Amino acid sequence: MPALDGLRILDMTQYEAGPSCTQILAWLGADVVKIEATRYGDPGRVLQGDSAGYSPYFCNWNANKRSVSLDLRKPEGRDLLLRLLPRFDVFVENYGPGAVDRLELGYEDLRPFHPRLIYAQVKGFGLSGPYAGYKSYDAVAQAAAGAFSVTGEPDGPPVRPGFTVGDSGTGTQLATAILAAIIQRDRTGEGQHIELSMQEAITYYMRTVMSFDSEWGTQASARTGNSMGAPPIGLYPCKPGGSNDWVFMMTVTGRHWDAFCLALERQDLVVDPRFETDVARVENAEALYEEISNWTRERGKYEVMATLGAAGVPCSATLDTKDLHEDPHLVARGFVQKLDLPQHGPVRMLGFPTRMSASEVPMQPAPLLGEHTDEVLAEELALSGAEVAALREAGVVR
Repeated sequence: MPALDGLRILDMTQYEAGPSCTQILAWLGADVVKIEATRYGDPGRVLQGDSAGYSPYFCNWNANKRSVSLDLRKPEGRDLLLRLLPRFDVFVENYGPGAVDRLELGYEDLRPFHPRLIYAQVKGFGLSGPYAGYKSYDAVAQAAAGAFSVTGEPDGPPVRPGFTVGDSGTGTQLATAILAAIIQRDRTGEGQHIELSMQEAITYYMRTVMSFDSEWGTQASARTGNSMGAPPIGLYPCKPGGSNDWVFMMTVTGRHWDAFCLALERQDLVVDPRFETDVARVENAEALYEEISNWTRERGKYEVMATLGAAGVPCSATLDTKDLHEDPHLVARGFVQKLDLPQHGPVRMLGFPTRMSASEVPMQPAPLLGEHTDEVLAEELALSGAEVAALREAGVVR
């Protein structure tokens, strides 16, 4: 039985911060019903110029969900949502500041219809404070949380991290909070309101870098680029010299250093006075980098990774997004999955990293807009085909 079998989520989220949360819950077995506007649905559907409303971006954040399309601006559409509400455990939204309040779908609006409801919200800067009315996206949240300031070379400008932890990192924390609220409700019988600020959520991932040189927030942490300490910690080029033909290695302990030199068949480096200690390796960093890069340039990144990994040296090839879908390790573990998607056909997609011995949920394609409207309204509200057809004719549902 899936771990969250029986847990029911009304998902009024869009783009990524909210959908990443509800997708986690769906992958753990919850029944997630995505409520979307009738015309375009989740705006993420049409990113990348996808006029069909089924973009790769949308597919990657909405697997294992059902889609119901309602016009919540119409009284009949809002009434349908309110009738569905008591049949679900959780309501999740991440619209812009004030949007759900204008629809009269805030926590205090919905609570009388479902006192045990867990109502979860993501906002860029939270619901209070001077920035509460400001809009946000992933990169805005990362900038506000300090991530830009610690990314990049020391003598260069702040750099935007390439991955979207501002959105998905917030969504992961929201999923954790929802599960905690479910446990608390089981004990107390009461629902509650969960609010998560993207800015605050992303500062969680800043704690390690702040621990080293921020002096408890009395000074700004420095940008260090790819350097993380004494060489040979760092990034090294590999053949054939493409843009991602690099490896990153970390020799943190003396044992790592000895194993590293042995793997390179360069035991002479161990006794070389320029490299005998951490301090010496820092003082002679350029010379040591050249010694190591001469070795890595003659080998492919996977070969370097295999050689050092087998020797017990922490190291990884710099995998790009194409590599990830073909990586023999991820393929062997079943993390790379093949799905036959509407409009896209057979594609490879990355799965869910959490593995539970007593809970397995097969990965299902993201829904088409309104794909499950008839199904959900019939199952949950016992509406007949004729009644749904009338609602569709009136533009209330899609």
